[in-house]
Amino acid sequence: MIRAIFNRKGGVGKSTICCNLAAVAASQGKKALVVDLDPQSNSSSYLGHDGEDEVVGTAEFFDSTISYSFSDFQPDDYVRKTAFENLFVITASHALTDLESKLASRHKIYKLKEFLQKLTDIYDEIYIDTPPIMNFYSLSALIACQRCLIPFDCDVFSRDALYELLKNLQEVKEDHNRELEIEGIVINQFSAQARLPGEAVDELIKEHLPILQPYISSSIKIRESHRAAKPMVFLLPGHKISLQFTNLYNNLNAPASEVSAENQQAVPAYR
Repeated sequence: MIRAIFNRKGGVGKSTICCNLAAVAASQGKKALVVDLDPQSNSSSYLGHDGEDEVVGTAEFFDSTISYSFSDFQPDDYVRKTAFENLFVITASHALTDLESKLASRHKIYKLKEFLQKLTDIYDEIYIDTPPIMNFYSLSALIACQRCLIPFDCDVFSRDALYELLKNLQEVKEDHNRELEIEGIVINQFSAQARLPGEAVDELIKEHLPILQPYISSSIKIRESHRAAKPMVFLLPGHKISLQFTNLYNNLNAPASEVSAENQQAVPAYR
């Protein structure tokens, strides 16, 4: 299974959701791979790799598609271990920014899909962290994946942009990737005590959008997790946020017949 985590709005928690879901998969014995396509390389840093640590990653892979560099590399040669059992990463770097126009002009948009398909025999689950913009890299990810998760941070601007984003994803499905499913919207940084977040989510539910359960609460522990370079399930496995990510992961991967009535709204509505 290949999942992309995508939203055109920054600061909604893409990297946090990507790495924590992959970490839960790893903690349950799945061999999980995070593919970082964001030049900011937040997922790479979160999993213990500096974007400037001179290891090959997504930039080097894409460079290999337009040059003879790394021509002798196999797909798994770009993968790096993390400090956590069963959890692996292909790192990003700022070099992705300089490569983008070259890749787009040479029509390399399907190369990531070909690359990741070769890794599905090695890794049980692949999670792609995307840049907060619809560009060459995010489109490559949406072409390569079977499922897409959309982070939503209960902000009014996120809500206004969400409907246009859903249209964009439907267009990608029709034009490039018939297998693409919008798996659901992940409510992130949710505060049950605040009025506006609840109202924002209620509006989405009334529109019959695929809101996933449980919501991920707002917590300072997430920042501590970033600083420690440890996803929550490894940092504080019994914490509320860790349990929310675990429950979210389990709901995403459970057969529809096993999803509780409370979580039936998590069933994808956009296919």
